[in-house]
Amino acid sequence: MYNMFAYDFTETMRVTNQWLGASAQALGSYPVHGLAPNPMFRLLSAWGDVTERSFDRMVARPDWGIDTVVGEDGRDHVVQVEKVMRRDFGDLIRFRVQGRRESKRKVLMVAPMSGHYATLMRSTVTSLLPDCEVYVTDWHNARDIPVSAGKFDIEDYTRYVIDFVRELGPDTNLVAVCQPVPLALAAVAWLAEHEPAAQPATMTLIGGPVDPDAHATDVTDFGRRVTMGQLEHLVIQRVGFKHAGAGRQVYPGSLQLASFISMNLDTHAAAFRDQIMRVAKDEAGDHDRHNKFYDEYLAVMDMTAEFYLSTVERVFKNREIARNVFEIDGQRVDISKIKDVATMIVEGEKDDISAPGQCLAAIDLLTNLPAKKARTHLEPNAGHFGIFAGRAWRDNIRPLVLDFIDSNAGRPATRRPANANGEANNGVVDKPAPTGSGPTPI
Repeated sequence: MYNMFAYDFTETMRVTNQWLGASAQALGSYPVHGLAPNPMFRLLSAWGDVTERSFDRMVARPDWGIDTVVGEDGRDHVVQVEKVMRRDFGDLIRFRVQGRRESKRKVLMVAPMSGHYATLMRSTVTSLLPDCEVYVTDWHNARDIPVSAGKFDIEDYTRYVIDFVRELGPDTNLVAVCQPVPLALAAVAWLAEHEPAAQPATMTLIGGPVDPDAHATDVTDFGRRVTMGQLEHLVIQRVGFKHAGAGRQVYPGSLQLASFISMNLDTHAAAFRDQIMRVAKDEAGDHDRHNKFYDEYLAVMDMTAEFYLSTVERVFKNREIARNVFEIDGQRVDISKIKDVATMIVEGEKDDISAPGQCLAAIDLLTNLPAKKARTHLEPNAGHFGIFAGRAWRDNIRPLVLDFIDSNAGRPATRRPANANGEANNGVVDKPAPTGSGPTPI
């Protein structure tokens, strides 16, 4: 009950701050203050506006917001999100583009389960839609999943990826970003050994901790400093009675958000201070640069306790993937069994979450993969967010990934930009993430 009290206390503090922000915004906006103009009232209202919005977004599930995509005919085509597979802890969804010929490129984006929703990949999905049929793993918030649904750890996560790839077929091009990279690698290895006919055509691994010890970061250092007992005692809580998952043990998204922000507190503090001043001067917009970024960044979800703890223990501490000793149901998954799946590794030179070398370690495990089927790319001056959703992705990495897919399918490259500026971003504005704001410090 203590852990449940802690969870509800955190939610109480969030609601209280949201209420204080709304109250301050209303108080500072009374017309009567115009009789005695004072900048204090504008600042009070601006502080309340930013505060209320920020704390409200923490429990809001962002919408994908991908309504149309430009087709080969130059027209906008409506995009509909369809659920291909429904599971307790996550769905396989498809972005179906209406009224266009189906693309030969079928891409499965394996999204992180690391505190943010899969919508963190919105700009990545948007950039791929003009040229691909895009499917995404859409993970659910653990607080909304009843205890009766059972557990969900990294073995279950790997099984989900296996099932999704099996559902889509062998012409699938798997793209895993950050946290799921080692588990996606294990899923493909399992298929290679047990169901080779269901293997994906290609696998692109972007900025993930295959071997966390390859290059130390604040994330890996934290994993080394704390014991599993300390971690469980400090961060695991039980979902309160307000939610469908009441009683489920989770690693709360609020704690994950706190760890994100603490990695570069000065940057975030300056961003919010500047936004308050812009609101006070009537220079801010509902969908301005700040709000676009933080509406997504502040929207966090809980992870099941067993998933979080098993990730720390088995991927970071014991390095089971890096040592090629990972098991599912007591059966070893041998990564060297991958012989036919063309693999591309992408890293960012300035990635402070999964530093260069951590993802590249996958190449050393693919001992039976022909050299001609392996490709690596280190993006200069790119941080963690940039290599899958920022300018580095759109300008450099995305074209490389599409060319890699085509070359291993025996097709000439046919990629094209989605707008007149030559950028396949469908109008998405580049949002540089503050240092340490990547999707997974676990």
